[in-house]
Amino acid sequence: MFKKILIANRGEIALRVQRACRDLGIKNVVVHSEADREAKYVKLADESVCIGPAASSASYLNIPAIISAAEVTDAEAIHPGYGFLAESADFAERVEKSGFVFIGPRPETIRMMGDKVNARQAMQKAGVPCVPGSEGPLPDEPEEILAIARGIGYPIIIKAVGGGGGRGMRAVHTEAALKNAVSLTRAEADAAFGNPALYLEKFLENPRHIEVQVLADEHRNAIYLGERDCSMQRRHQKIMEEAPAPDLSPRQRARIGERCVEACRRIGYRGAGTFEFLYADGEFHFIEMNTRVQVEHPVTEMITGIDIVEQQIRVAAGEKLSHRQREVELRGHAIECRINAEDPFSFTPSPGRITTWHPPGGPGIRVDSHVYQGYSVPPYYDSLIGKIVAYGETREHAIRRMRIALSEMAVEGIMTNIPLHQELLLDNRVIKGGVGIHYLEQKLALQKKREEIR
Repeated sequence: MFKKILIANRGEIALRVQRACRDLGIKNVVVHSEADREAKYVKLADESVCIGPAASSASYLNIPAIISAAEVTDAEAIHPGYGFLAESADFAERVEKSGFVFIGPRPETIRMMGDKVNARQAMQKAGVPCVPGSEGPLPDEPEEILAIARGIGYPIIIKAVGGGGGRGMRAVHTEAALKNAVSLTRAEADAAFGNPALYLEKFLENPRHIEVQVLADEHRNAIYLGERDCSMQRRHQKIMEEAPAPDLSPRQRARIGERCVEACRRIGYRGAGTFEFLYADGEFHFIEMNTRVQVEHPVTEMITGIDIVEQQIRVAAGEKLSHRQREVELRGHAIECRINAEDPFSFTPSPGRITTWHPPGGPGIRVDSHVYQGYSVPPYYDSLIGKIVAYGETREHAIRRMRIALSEMAVEGIMTNIPLHQELLLDNRVIKGGVGIHYLEQKLALQKKREEIR
């Protein structure tokens, strides 16, 4: 086992990884920007290194600074968390070439799954069902693109080959709009990802977003830890997640889980990963694989009792997985609400000093957050300031506990999206379960229209 790990991230995930290190008796090194100097995980770290100014490009995305911090502190391994460099094959490669262990998949695996066309092809070979779409990157000739789109059938969605995080996508409903949409998306993809390549997929009108959590080691062992429903989204960004997914049978779960595990073995996957699917009419359609720990991993930990971050670290150290598939048992239900520093309905960021911070507690409640009373939320990064997770014996029980937790939570000095979560958990469609990925945006648009009429 490692003696010292460097955590190359910030916010609640930096604290989450730090806790896993402490639980395993591993010393931790935290890197931070000047803006995060007063963060809780920095104060709790065994060692901390400032790697640059507030701007991410000069700090959390500064590979030489992170490598140097690992060198001067004698760290043995680097955990990338999520976001920033977590899915950068170049970063993973630099880490390993510098003599450190990257706590995640091999660079070549990250590179393969980061290219959405290559990922689709790899999944098709492994028998994982994919959304109908183009076989490779789109050609430059407009007539050829039109022919591919006709073969798929409208509506379609244009996606960036190097995209992710909900960016680089555009839905097209008519042939007349396709040419312009391709040009716009190609320019956006080039600017955002440095790769203008695109591909097409069938646009599913009202699917759910269901993802399968996997763990794999270097010894060809792989398991799945059930699935999560992440359909409550706005602009492709998740707001609320739950596990297991409502109305999914054990047979469906086992079938898709086994295919994901087989895919892990075929591509030589190592570490924690998530297969993301659109689910419609009882069928799963693969869209991408995230080669890192997910923001929403706590709901899976709550229903399985398996510490996903600990398993990441153990696997990176060369150990075998601590569990076999037959030992994985899903118990109860868990829901996660992402608490963001933003206006609950306009979603305008709300950075600033937190004057009151009173998180909830009680049976079945878990709060993952790096903030505290007196902490100043910086304006430079993602607005996520914490996550509330509620566990119950049933989905209804978990919802009741979440309502209580949200009513107990007090945050002053900044705005948060707690009122939005409270409203959603009183919505009959949400309570019933199984809403599609467009539900929240449609609900917000309808509310806005009603307000305008008034």
